[in-house]
Amino acid sequence: MKITTARRIAQIFFFALFVWLTVVATVGTGWSQWRGWPIAWFLQIDPLVALGTVLTTRSLHPPLGWALLTIVLTILFGRVFCGFICPFGALHQFVSWLGWRGRTARDRIAANGYRPAQAVKYYLLLVLLIAAAGNLPFALLQIGWLDPMALLHRSFNLAVLPAADLGLERLHPGGRLYQGALWVGALLAFLLLLNLILPRFFCRILCPLGALLGIIGRLAPWGIGKTAAKCTECSLCDVACEGACNPMGPIRTSECLMCMNCLDTCVPAEPLGYVPRPSAGGEITAFGVSRRGFVAALAGGLAAAPLARLGGSTKSAWPAGLVRPPGSVAEEEFLARCLKCTACIRVCPTNTLQAAGFAHGWESIWTPVLDNRIGTSGCQLNCVACGHACPTGAIRPLTLEEKFGIGDFAAQGPIRIGLAAVDRGRCLPWAMQRPCIVCEENCPVTPKAIHLSAVEEPVRDASLPLVAIDGAVVQVGGPPLPPGRLATGDYAARLPGEPLSRRIVANTSNTLTLDAEPESAGDGDLPTDGKVDILVRLQRPVVDPERCIGCGICEHECPMTGLRAIRVTADNETRSANRGVLLKASF
Repeated sequence: MKITTARRIAQIFFFALFVWLTVVATVGTGWSQWRGWPIAWFLQIDPLVALGTVLTTRSLHPPLGWALLTIVLTILFGRVFCGFICPFGALHQFVSWLGWRGRTARDRIAANGYRPAQAVKYYLLLVLLIAAAGNLPFALLQIGWLDPMALLHRSFNLAVLPAADLGLERLHPGGRLYQGALWVGALLAFLLLLNLILPRFFCRILCPLGALLGIIGRLAPWGIGKTAAKCTECSLCDVACEGACNPMGPIRTSECLMCMNCLDTCVPAEPLGYVPRPSAGGEITAFGVSRRGFVAALAGGLAAAPLARLGGSTKSAWPAGLVRPPGSVAEEEFLARCLKCTACIRVCPTNTLQAAGFAHGWESIWTPVLDNRIGTSGCQLNCVACGHACPTGAIRPLTLEEKFGIGDFAAQGPIRIGLAAVDRGRCLPWAMQRPCIVCEENCPVTPKAIHLSAVEEPVRDASLPLVAIDGAVVQVGGPPLPPGRLATGDYAARLPGEPLSRRIVANTSNTLTLDAEPESAGDGDLPTDGKVDILVRLQRPVVDPERCIGCGICEHECPMTGLRAIRVTADNETRSANRGVLLKASF
């Protein structure tokens, strides 16, 4: 079997494995659902993710230890991860193959020549790692913009799989909705289309992981290079080279993707081979980074994060609507750990977790935030899936005991992710005299975090002339009443001379049936004239901040379908002591 055939089989296998692991990132117990599948494995074997986490948090999240496997493979064999394993690289190679099939050999040689722009990925890597080494948490967060594993996960989680499932509805009945999915999908399409301009454009020019592996790969004792056999300089190796590393010599070792195409196209004399280094044809070990560019990257890495923080988004000016999933660490550490991979968003069974947009600050773009208007519910009490899907520890894996604040966690209480607040200007019973107790009915906390304050208020233009009384039936004048409209149990009538109202159990266009016969007036006679006041009994919701956990189910169910009348903010969240709303316990 040719080595290129083995490489293609490996690429197909790992790409299929990647797709499978994103598909099964669905909460459930079926074989095609999340039941022990290592859904974050491709992120955990990413050395750039591991290195960025170590630099920003000064610790190694244990699951990221898998990255040592990739590092060892690279030290031994060069950039085999790029050529054999990386599913994003396989996708770029496939699109490049499709786009360049009909081109002449001269065009392909010109396209596969080394370009100074290939140093851009090293500048990007330098900016990110210097920022991380300076303990600037923004570094890891922005690694997620261009890291191939995070970028591909985000694209599949938010755009590719939801779009594919929209018509089939096999993974999620009703489909999955994600705000900003258009831009995520457009970015993926744009990066793939760049391969029509230059083969494997992203891998050659932009990939910071490729730059890191190129640096590590310099230690490899073996690699692609010239043997002692005479080279005819036919340039066939340059026709098929994917890394633009000039295999005809002198070869640029850090750019070689180990695609092995050059070995297949080389003439029978085999002047090219997988040989001990250095190559007999010479090597170029420089990365193309200039001194001026290095200084600029250094300055950019040191300045970018402080400038990003001037908005105060992690201090007193934090965005109140940025409600993080349960188990999230404090915001600055969260930004230092979150990779924007959207694994937590993908596994959320209610579709409530969304990728944040610019509304919450540019640092938070594509990080998880609760949007209780989307999906089937708010954050479910018995769900802790997001923390177990997070590959970097930005969301801690919780047990249900810790989330509920019971057992060993009784002293600390339940995990709170925010606080609901009633907008009295939009709430039906507070602002519009319309009975509604939906938020209280759907509050899942025991005892409920929402209680009702009952009042009776006169209905506008509903003081009607009294015509006659026959037992519990009161005949009234005035405009015709909607039959049955007042019989919901929320309306009452107050007769002349009676201080208390009586509940209306039925009504016609001109009669009211009360739940009890009226008492006689002070002189012993029933009233025969005057006005009958129609009252509405309103149960107005009030939130108890000591019991509310911010799950958002009340917000999701609120009948005000636009801007909800009850909304959850990040106030009072457990992870941030400075966001509490209570000075002391109330009674």
